[in-house]
Amino acid sequence: MATITENIIHLDFSEEMKNSYRDYAMSVIIARALPDVRDGLKPVQRRILYAMRELGLSPDKPHRKSARIVGDTMGKYHPHGDTSIYDALVHMTEDYSLSVPLVDGHGNFGSIDGDGAAAMRYTEARLSQGAMTLLDHLEKGLVEFIPNFDESEKEPSVLPAMIPNLLINGTTGIAVGMATNIPPHNAGEVIDGVIAYMDNPDISTEKLMNYIPAPDFPTGGFIVNQDDMSTLYATGEGKVKIRAKTEIEPSDNGRKNIIVTEIPYTVAGNKTKLVESLVALMKDKVFDEIFDVRDESSKEGIRIVIEVKKDRDINNLMNGLYKKTTLEDTYSANFLAVHKQQPELFPLRKLIREFVAFQEELYTKEYNHLLEKAISRLEIVDGLIRATDVIDLIIEILRGSSSLKQAKACLIHGDITDINFKSAESKKQASTLDFTERQAEAILAMPLSKLIGLEILKLHNEDEELKNNIEGYRKVLGDTKELYKVIKNRLKEYKKLFNTPRRTMLINATNAEYVEEVKIEDIYILIDRFGYTKSLDSASYTRVSEDNLKEFSHIICMKNTDKLCFFTAQGNMYQLKASSIPKCKIKDKGTLIHNLCKVDKEDILTYTSFESLFESQLLFTTKYGYIKLVSGAEFETNRSMISSTKLDTNDELVSVTMLSAHDILAGNRKVIMLTKKGLSLGFPLEEVSELKKTSRGVKGITLEKEDNVSFATTVDSNSEIFIFEGKELNAKKVRNRKRGAKGQNAQL
Repeated sequence: MATITENIIHLDFSEEMKNSYRDYAMSVIIARALPDVRDGLKPVQRRILYAMRELGLSPDKPHRKSARIVGDTMGKYHPHGDTSIYDALVHMTEDYSLSVPLVDGHGNFGSIDGDGAAAMRYTEARLSQGAMTLLDHLEKGLVEFIPNFDESEKEPSVLPAMIPNLLINGTTGIAVGMATNIPPHNAGEVIDGVIAYMDNPDISTEKLMNYIPAPDFPTGGFIVNQDDMSTLYATGEGKVKIRAKTEIEPSDNGRKNIIVTEIPYTVAGNKTKLVESLVALMKDKVFDEIFDVRDESSKEGIRIVIEVKKDRDINNLMNGLYKKTTLEDTYSANFLAVHKQQPELFPLRKLIREFVAFQEELYTKEYNHLLEKAISRLEIVDGLIRATDVIDLIIEILRGSSSLKQAKACLIHGDITDINFKSAESKKQASTLDFTERQAEAILAMPLSKLIGLEILKLHNEDEELKNNIEGYRKVLGDTKELYKVIKNRLKEYKKLFNTPRRTMLINATNAEYVEEVKIEDIYILIDRFGYTKSLDSASYTRVSEDNLKEFSHIICMKNTDKLCFFTAQGNMYQLKASSIPKCKIKDKGTLIHNLCKVDKEDILTYTSFESLFESQLLFTTKYGYIKLVSGAEFETNRSMISSTKLDTNDELVSVTMLSAHDILAGNRKVIMLTKKGLSLGFPLEEVSELKKTSRGVKGITLEKEDNVSFATTVDSNSEIFIFEGKELNAKKVRNRKRGAKGQNAQL
């Protein structure tokens, strides 16, 4: 009996995890997520189509319950759950996802709106004509059959696809560390491109694009970056910008309607979300121009109505809709497929080359199959014709034989042992017979009706036809040009079957900017002592009582198109669009100003609107006693934060005072500066120099050691009081001294 230690397998954990995850990743890549470059199908799609063929669900047969199809697929070929199988089945019915749907669905299989399909027990399906181009000729042994997951069945490793399904229908899939996203194309254009390649295998990508200019989405719309398609097809990856198709119609009361008749492919299956997003933008007044949004789509087609208010710029609104909604979207294309059990990125020309190589293989096997079948049939027909020439002898052999085996031996080897003949001549003639075994079996099974003259004539006609066919088959197999001619002829037949006019139009469009139409009005910005900020419109502000307004330390009236500017003790100026300040009711708390502008821990000194700032002069005073005047025009900028002044190390602003042009010109104002130690100094405002915002300023007061300026303001020369820290102080007691002098005792 083995000990416990003998049954323990010692493994390196990291090595085992690495190997296991690698195996899992390759399984997902090869056996789940990525399509085969030859037939353009993922394994689950291939298995569904093959299971449906085995169920006999051809286009001319009745539909069968989807649950039966899913059950057969899961039980025989794809043991990965019924949900994934049914989802793949539903996808193959979607005419808004595929250029050539592969399954003909009967019942509720969802819609372009985003409605889900009914449960599989309620829906029915059968193969479409498009699927038959992938499944035909399976019985001719054109592709390899491999064991299924439990080796109880056989399944094809790839379908004998006679059309370039990967390009026509496209695909999408996410594997481990990689993804594929191949857009659908126009079937007629792709077939023309394949034929052009077969005519000239050295054709360039640029010339191929004369036949395949761009993807063709089933939902239509516009591709607005046509020039970028050359990069997509040359490299196998790129971006496709898709825009909805719209029309302008007159409406009631002088309004106009934007009618969306085709949506981007990326929105297919989510049209309802698109409409809901348009309604939300209208309700939130992101687009004030929109009066109403309605979805009037029906079986006849898509019709989303965007009703525009009177006398609004529709073109400008369209630019905004393209920018902020999925009426214009980007499809990131990535031509990744499995080739020889490895994922590979395919440019257009290489993708077509692989399809043509696959067709050569398929058609060579097909014509070898046809040749073998024709040769086999010719052998039998030749035997039957020879038999009709000696039918009396054959009848004599049969009548004189004691067993079928004895008669068959005579026909094949001329063995006349123990056979009774009427004459020596017949016996001699019978000994010369040399039919093949298959001919002998056909002769012995031949009904007497074949001896009718008309039937004998048919045999001779068939013999001639078979010989001509054999000659034709050998000609095709012996000459690549003849083989290509056969492939091209069949492709042209498929083109007649699946060709449709191009649905997605191609243009080169620039990204026009949306100019937001804003109704200019007065608003009030309210900021409390903690920095919580909100805005009120004029009507709401007038209804607020004075008592409620007392809790706000700053109230700024400004236009809704203006910007709120504020200066910090650290020498920075921040600005914030009025539209970015949340509109609230008076009872709402608002939003902390530091969160709106990312001010961090800086101390805010002054708030103002940019309109007021631009027309003002600003008096800057620092802790170390520097002072200057700066024009408000210097602070015009698009940046959210700029430096407002130059500061020495450890210096900071103690005040930023806004002065009007009248204050400057009147010449009757003076500057008052107070220090930490209680000293004060006053001097006329006109003595302060106007400097640039990048300068430090000039010395306004000479400070004693360890003293700092704690307060600065301007007052009218005749003013008797000013406010400092909520107290009224006597302005007359501030002695006027020359700027830069030492302060006087400020026992005010």
